[in-house]
Amino acid sequence: MPAADNKSKGASERPIVPDVVRQHAEQAAFFWAQRDTLMTDDPPDFHVVAGVDRRLEANLDGLRIAGPAAWPFVVAAYDDFPEKGELFLYAWMAIEQRDGSRLAEAIELGRQSKEDARGLVGALAWHKPGMIAAEVRDWIGAQDAFKRFLGISACLGHSVDPKQLLTRLVRDPDARVRATSLRLAGKLKRADLVNELAAALSDADELTRFWAAWALTELGSGDLASPELRKVAVGGSPGAMTALRAAVKAAPDKDVRAWMGELLNAPETAPLAVRGAGMLGDRNILHWLIHQMRDPALARAAGVAFLELYPEAREDGQLFSVETSLLGKSFADHFDDDPPYLPVADNVKNWAKMRNLLE
Repeated sequence: MPAADNKSKGASERPIVPDVVRQHAEQAAFFWAQRDTLMTDDPPDFHVVAGVDRRLEANLDGLRIAGPAAWPFVVAAYDDFPEKGELFLYAWMAIEQRDGSRLAEAIELGRQSKEDARGLVGALAWHKPGMIAAEVRDWIGAQDAFKRFLGISACLGHSVDPKQLLTRLVRDPDARVRATSLRLAGKLKRADLVNELAAALSDADELTRFWAAWALTELGSGDLASPELRKVAVGGSPGAMTALRAAVKAAPDKDVRAWMGELLNAPETAPLAVRGAGMLGDRNILHWLIHQMRDPALARAAGVAFLELYPEAREDGQLFSVETSLLGKSFADHFDDDPPYLPVADNVKNWAKMRNLLE
């Protein structure tokens, strides 16, 4: 672990209030970790994320003002709790201060991290491209696979096209680099790489196959991608919802509805079908969704599908609850009196009626 050494000598030249700077460091790490988690929600509540972003930036501003004097608190935060938020903070501070030795330390911490260096990648995405351009140019062609991964991840975070290099990177020996490069190719809609993407559908690495399929869908070649996307969607991996959304986009509406009908017939995949129904964008299913909300096994998927179709419903605090008195006895039995935040079917129905959404 990094040590709070003398690299911050001279920091005392800028007077600080230690407790305030410590709080800025701890809060910055916390808010970025919270933001990162919120962005994995399905779908994310961008209004809530924007509020977290404002709090995060306020604390980062405090660290900017403290300057190098903040380093002992940044290091201490990581030593005490070496998680993604603290790694974000360490890397962000190193880039902000243009401190090459500290950035090298952050890279090594990221190499050892359990969460695919999310905090380090997040710091690269948070800073403006000009702040990291020189480093990214070095990393993206490095012999070190982890540095290549950081370079291509930075390009992905900022939608920067590495041009001819991307042709090589989608075939990189390192699976993580390949997968990230394929994802970037899809995001940038690099149609010139469609043959490379199609070839990657046969890759030995599951994540590489998935992002190749996703990228092909972005390029309008969903006919090639559908089998892989559907397999990932029903597999239950962390990328299942991204795969489901891409699978909905990859095939004609008629085919997608037929597939979801098959999923709905099996108890283990029925929630996936209900969730996918919201991705179709058809508000005519509202009555059907309310019906699914009455089934404890399908209520969560129905609620999320409802919010995707009617994002304005987030503003009504009466539509979702954890109270079994509102949800009903079947929910109390199913969840052992401890249900998650779920839609209250009757409240949703009344909300819809008041807006003339039900015929």
